[in-house]
Amino acid sequence: MSETPTTNDPNDEPGGSGVSETSATPVPRRTQHFTSAAPWIAAVIAVVVVAADQLSKWWAEQTLTVGERTPLLGDVLGLQLVYNPGAAFSLGAGVTWIFTVLAGVGVVVGAWFAWRVRSRAWALCLGLLLGGATTHFLDRLLRAPSFGQGHVVDFIAYFDWFVGNVADIAIFGGAVMLLVLVSLGFVLRPETAAPRLAE
Repeated sequence: MSETPTTNDPNDEPGGSGVSETSATPVPRRTQHFTSAAPWIAAVIAVVVVAADQLSKWWAEQTLTVGERTPLLGDVLGLQLVYNPGAAFSLGAGVTWIFTVLAGVGVVVGAWFAWRVRSRAWALCLGLLLGGATTHFLDRLLRAPSFGQGHVVDFIAYFDWFVGNVADIAIFGGAVMLLVLVSLGFVLRPETAAPRLAE
């Protein structure tokens, strides 16, 4: 009696050319969470940043002595009250009005994007940036020595590099988050389907 030859499936052999189910499985995309309340989320975060920044500055002016450093973590972190007419590292100290204009532009742009946002992640990012820009703009407008030429209150000293405030932390955090969201391909609003063409 002869035996019937069997045919081997190439997927069953170690060197087979078949495609496995695992390799054919598409990689799932990261899901975004959208909500119509996103502009309000951004607004609330911005208000919290402004309040935290202004209250901490009031505390610093009431508690700290100008120019005197109080160490918190040795030379790494300390408290030191300074009045900054320029940007970070006291750059542009003689052109304060430029930073007032830039802060105002930042508030307008941030508010426009915050109004259009529907992504929760982007709402958090824009809220941090908008809050930081708004509180800096208020400092430039309303603080001494004159309207539009105000000096920003800084009191958080990092090494001997620079002295910042709560708004700077919010802006830095928002900027880092912006880069992450862009790199992940997250969008501000859900993508709408293109309209169908008439046949």
